[in-house]
Amino acid sequence: FPFPYTPYRIQEQFMEALYGALEAGRVGIFESPTGTGKSLSLICGALSWLRDWEEKRRQEEARLLALGAGEQDGLSPQQARPGSADTAGQPDWVTAFVQKKEERDMVDRLKEEQIRRKKQEDRLEKIRHNVQLKYTAKRKRCKEDEAERLLQLSKEALSQGAGEGTLDQLDHSEEELILAEYESDDEKKVVSGLEEEDDNLEEEHVTKIYYCSRTHSQLSQFVREVQKSPFGKNIRLVSLGSRQNLCVNEEVRRLGALQLINDRCMEMQKNKHEKKSDEENEGKKRRVSRTTCPFYSYEQMQFLRDEVLVEVKDIEQLVSLGRESKACPYYGSRFAIPAAQLVVLPYQMLLHEPTRNAAGIKLKDQVVIIDEAHNLTDTITCIHSAEVSGSQLCCAHSQLSQYMERYRKRLKAKNLMYIKQILYLLEQFVAMLGGNVNQNPGCQAVSQTGTVLKSINDFLFQSQIDNINLFKVQRYCEKSLISRKLFGFVERYGAPASAVKTNKENQKLAGLQNFLLTLQQGSDKEGDPPVEAEHDQIRTASPLMQIEGFLSALTNANQDGRVILNRQGTVGQSSLKFLLLNPAVHFAKVVEECRAVIIAGGTMQPVADFREQLLCGAGVDPARIVEFSCGHVIPPENILPIILCNGPSNQQLEFTYQTRDLPQMMDETGRILCNLCNVILGGVVCFFPSYEYEQQVYGHWEKTGLLSRLAAKKKIFQEPKKANQVEQVLVEYAKCIKRCSQTGGQMTGALLLSVVGGKMSEGINFSDDLGRCVIMVGMPYPNIRSPELQEKMTWLDKTMPRAGGQAPSRVLIENLCMKAVNQSIGRAIRHQKDFASILLLDHRYARPAIFNKLPQWIRERTQVKPAFGSAFAELRKVSQYLYLM
Repeated sequence: FPFPYTPYRIQEQFMEALYGALEAGRVGIFESPTGTGKSLSLICGALSWLRDWEEKRRQEEARLLALGAGEQDGLSPQQARPGSADTAGQPDWVTAFVQKKEERDMVDRLKEEQIRRKKQEDRLEKIRHNVQLKYTAKRKRCKEDEAERLLQLSKEALSQGAGEGTLDQLDHSEEELILAEYESDDEKKVVSGLEEEDDNLEEEHVTKIYYCSRTHSQLSQFVREVQKSPFGKNIRLVSLGSRQNLCVNEEVRRLGALQLINDRCMEMQKNKHEKKSDEENEGKKRRVSRTTCPFYSYEQMQFLRDEVLVEVKDIEQLVSLGRESKACPYYGSRFAIPAAQLVVLPYQMLLHEPTRNAAGIKLKDQVVIIDEAHNLTDTITCIHSAEVSGSQLCCAHSQLSQYMERYRKRLKAKNLMYIKQILYLLEQFVAMLGGNVNQNPGCQAVSQTGTVLKSINDFLFQSQIDNINLFKVQRYCEKSLISRKLFGFVERYGAPASAVKTNKENQKLAGLQNFLLTLQQGSDKEGDPPVEAEHDQIRTASPLMQIEGFLSALTNANQDGRVILNRQGTVGQSSLKFLLLNPAVHFAKVVEECRAVIIAGGTMQPVADFREQLLCGAGVDPARIVEFSCGHVIPPENILPIILCNGPSNQQLEFTYQTRDLPQMMDETGRILCNLCNVILGGVVCFFPSYEYEQQVYGHWEKTGLLSRLAAKKKIFQEPKKANQVEQVLVEYAKCIKRCSQTGGQMTGALLLSVVGGKMSEGINFSDDLGRCVIMVGMPYPNIRSPELQEKMTWLDKTMPRAGGQAPSRVLIENLCMKAVNQSIGRAIRHQKDFASILLLDHRYARPAIFNKLPQWIRERTQVKPAFGSAFAELRKVSQYLYLM
């Protein structure tokens, strides 16, 4: 395997196993701890396979073409074999003729493919080596920009004296808000942004690898690794992202919310396609929403596509190129998908089928690698779940009623029918929460509070909407862009800043303004800073966008999900939530279509979740599943994991809901920390099961004086609840550790009190002195009183087989707990020369069922210590020995 440096043995094993899985078309679960060069192993292993596969395919094509050329004049020996009559009793010559024609067709197809591929390769090669070509394209764009500017100036000059047309102009811009005629069975393709006459529409998708991860920063990091790898110069890589990340049109970017950006972008494309029939309106100045996008130029996007394929670029570089070349990176990158060999994209884009289709991603016979996949099941569940509040439902109903009232005479019958259906749905949804759509949701008290779960069918029957075809309503919302029109309407009449003329029609709309204001005041959350309140009101002004997601969720199969009615104090605070119980149904298509799927991560234990719930649930043959887990690159002595069963005063450590609040348990935890902070230099990170428990323990230590004893040795930091404060706390924590290591003295570093499942238990590295000891207080079991979790447990017990004598619901609870533990303790070791101790405070970790769910590289080195004395001696000896090394 080509590699930028001599790989570790475990990296070689990883690449061999990966190559084998791709070659055999398997579904693989791959675990490689952070710090072992997982990204590079994935890149070099997968791209080596792709290179070899392409070479094999080229050889096969060459052989078939040679065979075709050699047999132009006569039948092949196999075809001319006498007596080989077809099963249907056809004569030999008919069978031979049919076979011959099929072979000729295949040879012709191969020739065409070869010519097309050669053309593309030549074009990319020319761009790669011919700088002159780039300058020509750039100069041409500058000329076009200048011409466009002059044209705009002359248009403005012409329209200067046309003041009297202002009223007409307003009416003209309002035309935009009216829904176009809708044909429900019209299956014309939604404008995809491609020019119809383009021959590249039919471009063949080459075999490729789709690599996806959770965040854009993780994807950018991966692209940088590709750039450094031996494949960096020759691979055709495309980075995909959302419009929010890739849009370079400032007018659209300013909208902020993803749904608004999407809708405005699609509307601008629609305008572009309708532009030809709109020539007579050219003299009039249009509203922003009516304009076409200057970056959406087919020629410029083709230039961007070629630039992307010639040289590896991450999202930031792609956006810079888009601005420079005046081309849309969002669509330009999509143009590059068919010819790309490696496509890098976020989870959402691959795992959500409508998004996948809209992006032009075809998975048939391709390879998918899902990295950072420890939360894959939860991710699929979240992507396909949806929640709407009572105030959103009432707000949408009010807006849509006002909209229908305003444009009733202009709307076609089909539009009115669908709007009435949507209004009826909203009415019934609010009724299910115990409210009335025509009253302010913030003032309507709910008589029966609590949480009720219903199957999809029961919810549809009880809300009396089972006679409405939700698939058709969903398609209508999608095709008509009704939420976008409604947003424009509210933007125009609902915002307090807009000057509404007091003619009769507009007086009706004043009610909408007042209603929106009362909603806004009623739904402001406590403690949120009132920054840009006006903008927030406009941005959240079309809750129909959120409701569309809920309607879409209701089209899932009855057995795969539940509707949760969460009735709180008022109708406005209450909500309807769709909970997906079976994520496998949405993952099934991915594993069915793909040649191979690799699920990879630093901590994949326990893997039973992936195997049983996700893969077997999606219909994957168990024989197709392959598992691979490799050790760590650090020497065995660099990590000391200990399961501690008793504290310094011989108190048994068992942090159950019943015992963890006892003063003696909190005291014992404090004593353990005091002892450790005396001997461990640098940073100590202590994880608690929840924010509430961490606060409770902190308060108890303050009262007993334990906190001041701890503070004498280590400066104490607490993980903040607000995400935007995490960075600041980490910076201060790191500074304190660095200062203590340089100055010496009584303070030996810092202690960070964190929370499992919080910001610091995932995605943040406590390498070197930042985490010389990681402590896990108790076992972070999820809250089994949660109605959602209870429903999931019931569903699993009904649908999944018992594993090793345990009920599937019990296995789920243990797996959720151990996944969270593994994520947290994996933060400490980040590279080959790093060292740390890991302390698990609870005797239950020593139980075989729990113990076996620890990552293999930690499990192999874990010591179970019944008494604190021997554990402490071991910790002191190891930490001093390693610091002297």
